Amino acid sequence: MPLMHWIVTSTIKRATRVLCCVDDVVLAKIPARGPLILVTNHVNFLDAPVMYTHLQPRPVTAFAKTESWDSPWMGRLFDLWDVIPLERGAADTTAMRKGLQVLQQGKILAISPEGTRSGNGCLLPGHPGVIPVALHSGAPLLPVAFYGHEVFKDQLRRLQRTDFHISVGQQFFLDIPQGKTTRAIRQAITDEIMYRLATLLPPAYRGAYANLAAASANYLRFTPATLKREYPITAK
Repeated sequence: MPLMHWIVTSTIKRATRVLCCVDDVVLAKIPARGPLILVTNHVNFLDAPVMYTHLQPRPVTAFAKTESWDSPWMGRLFDLWDVIPLERGAADTTAMRKGLQVLQQGKILAISPEGTRSGNGCLLPGHPGVIPVALHSGAPLLPVAFYGHEVFKDQLRRLQRTDFHISVGQQFFLDIPQGKTTRAIRQAITDEIMYRLATLLPPAYRGAYANLAAASANYLRFTPATLKREYPITAK
């Protein structure tokens, strides 16, 4: 690991642990090697630094909106972490190609189907951008949900640490019949993926996916190994 990367990453990790009580024990459930798409929710600005620094030394990167590079310090940090700039609202083939290269190299690629911060931690409707990455790469997907740190600013004003909870779900692959995938099918697949995130969250955070009775898994394939690895949340 280059010295500057180690210094910056270690410093940010220490800072997040001073400001937050990070429930990082469950991250040991994330495979130690091989290509992997982490499907996450997006609460606020804390998600990326906590996830990235606490997964080290596992090589991991993610997509981020191109506007993030408008901030000089944020742009330099994202360049240091090899974050992939993504044009939102467009078919960004350059970002797609870089994401596939990351997976071909056996790294982790984190994707948030919500596409933006929820702010309050409640799930927003997902967008299907993760689907072509998963189909073209053949990489497994692993849902990882965050919650609790939506109150970070209020806790900081009170000089109190914030609980940062992490839940890890079951690994799966996309299983889609050959042929053209319509917009309706892509959205159905996206919703199935989002429901996997919803099951990892306490009810108050499930938002657009609160009705778990509507969840299905028609396009998801779980291997026997992953079926043995179910990690239900313990939060009330």
